[in-house]
Amino acid sequence: MSKKNLVPDDGYRDLLEDLKNQIRLSQLQAAISVNQEMLLLYWYIGREILARQREQGWGSKVLERLSQDLKREFPDMKGFSLSNLKYMRAFAEAWTEIQISQRALANLPWRQNVALLEKLKDPNERLWYAEKAVENGWSRTILVAQIETGLYRREGGAVTNFERTLPPSQSELASQVVKDPYSFDFLTIAQDAKAQDLKRALVAHMRDFLLELGVGFSFVRQNYRLDIEGEEFQADMLFYHLRLRCFIVIQLEMGSFRPEQSGLMNFYIAAVDRQERQSDDQPTIGIILCKTKNRTIAEYALNNLRNPIAVAEHRFPNLLPTPEELEQELENAVQELEGEQES
Repeated sequence: MSKKNLVPDDGYRDLLEDLKNQIRLSQLQAAISVNQEMLLLYWYIGREILARQREQGWGSKVLERLSQDLKREFPDMKGFSLSNLKYMRAFAEAWTEIQISQRALANLPWRQNVALLEKLKDPNERLWYAEKAVENGWSRTILVAQIETGLYRREGGAVTNFERTLPPSQSELASQVVKDPYSFDFLTIAQDAKAQDLKRALVAHMRDFLLELGVGFSFVRQNYRLDIEGEEFQADMLFYHLRLRCFIVIQLEMGSFRPEQSGLMNFYIAAVDRQERQSDDQPTIGIILCKTKNRTIAEYALNNLRNPIAVAEHRFPNLLPTPEELEQELENAVQELEGEQES
């Protein structure tokens, strides 16, 4: 039998007694800071497991026995399963005790911390998502969704003129709010869909759309009408951002960004500022969402505009085939069937 499969007596009972005492101490302190104490306890257990495995070559059999003994000793406590002990080991391997005491990790529930360990390798990226999760109150499901759609890489990547058109504090916050690209994975629309189709689909899935936009967005209305000197104009969507304290106009484009779109957005922003903005509101911001953009063209288009505008891309990969593609697929299927029959 290999050394890893043996359950050693030397040191094991001492470890078990030490962990029992540490768990009891943690139970007393839990009333003061439940989550932080639990995380520190899990980190301590994970650290001790790591040390024994490195020094004495303990394998999975020891963890199974440790799991059973801890569950027997503390029947009212959850979290001592074999899989959770392995997560504790990974937790201790990923962070120092000082890092665990930091606000973001300490205030993040265990299941969210496990998600960070499972989904991410980079410590800086883990901390970034931890801070965002605490700040925005994300559940584990939302945290995982934000990780899988690459929010860390998308935030602040849009082309904007915010630095020149907004005060520094507002500019920095606005840049953090705008993503690039926006992921519309929750939609299923045709490949030849028009902007109106995309807009209707987003309104029908407004909860998912607001989640992708981020915390702070409040939907005002779609097809926002602007009556100016007897002429009627219509912006695609109007939102209000609670943290930025400003209106946000969103225009949806199904094709590539064109310079004239920035001029139209500039016009919409001026009109919303004149008709909707109150004295305590910050300047209205415009976001042009397009299928693709040339960064240089976008920068030139925004260069001399006085209103804050961002140009970002959208992604909606769940595309329905066009009628032509369906017809071609049907023809291919018939040809394959005829070929099989002939053979």
